[in-house]
Amino acid sequence: MQVPANFDVLVEEATQLDLYKKLVEQLNKDFLLANIDTDFHEEILPSSLKIMLHETIYELIQHKFTEYLNLLYIIDVPEQQVRQLDGDDTIQLAEQVSFLILKREWQKVWYRNKF
Repeated sequence: MQVPANFDVLVEEATQLDLYKKLVEQLNKDFLLANIDTDFHEEILPSSLKIMLHETIYELIQHKFTEYLNLLYIIDVPEQQVRQLDGDDTIQLAEQVSFLILKREWQKVWYRNKF
């Protein structure tokens, strides 16, 4: 599996493999497991998904840090990758973490589909 380099590549690959809907379902499943009240509609446009996910992660970092950490644990985002990010700019950090979350969720969906 080639790990997508950015959000656009990830969404393009998911769409081509007809797995975009599964990706959104996986996000919803893990957010529910983390008790975070966010529900992404299955037909959400990729641009809207990116914005909503970014805003949600930003809010969690700013106001519910424990829930944020729990979400990263449930999704299984590699701690080392999160630690490598620059935490000085919270908006940029939220964007980068959002991509790490999507990338990990994509790996789950891709492997489940492949095997």
